[in-house]
Amino acid sequence: MSQEEIKNLATNRKAFHNYHILEKHEAGIVLKGTEVKSAREAKINLKDSYAAVKDGELYVFNMHISPYHHGTAFNHEPLRTRKLLLHRKEIDKLTGKIKERGLTLIPLKVYLKRGQIKVEIALVKGKKLYDRREVIAKRDMDREMQRELKYKSRYQ
Repeated sequence: MSQEEIKNLATNRKAFHNYHILEKHEAGIVLKGTEVKSAREAKINLKDSYAAVKDGELYVFNMHISPYHHGTAFNHEPLRTRKLLLHRKEIDKLTGKIKERGLTLIPLKVYLKRGQIKVEIALVKGKKLYDRREVIAKRDMDREMQRELKYKSRYQ
């Protein structure tokens, strides 16, 4: 599969900072007509959104898709609950992991793949505050080291 077939519409960048990502899954999403048009214009916000299993089906909550600007009275509600499409076995497997280990499902990104809108959901475990600080300190240290190497190579 080539990179041209996938167009990224929205990314949950905070997820990589706040969670340890254990597994990723691709799911379809059930959208209304004006939601599809708005999503294709990348008017999606994944901040504070999460997925959960309800009545044996997977739903995503708090995913904000802005109303379509050319929509009429039939425009959609921006924060409505939307159904995700996964195989039964995958949903059952995720349900078991969520219940036994206390993990969470969150959407990482929404993208267009071969004309269809897909959601990448991840099974995650929350990071503690000290884990986040450790990652930030490591990143700063690496950045400082790169800066020093660049400076030394320039003036030798």
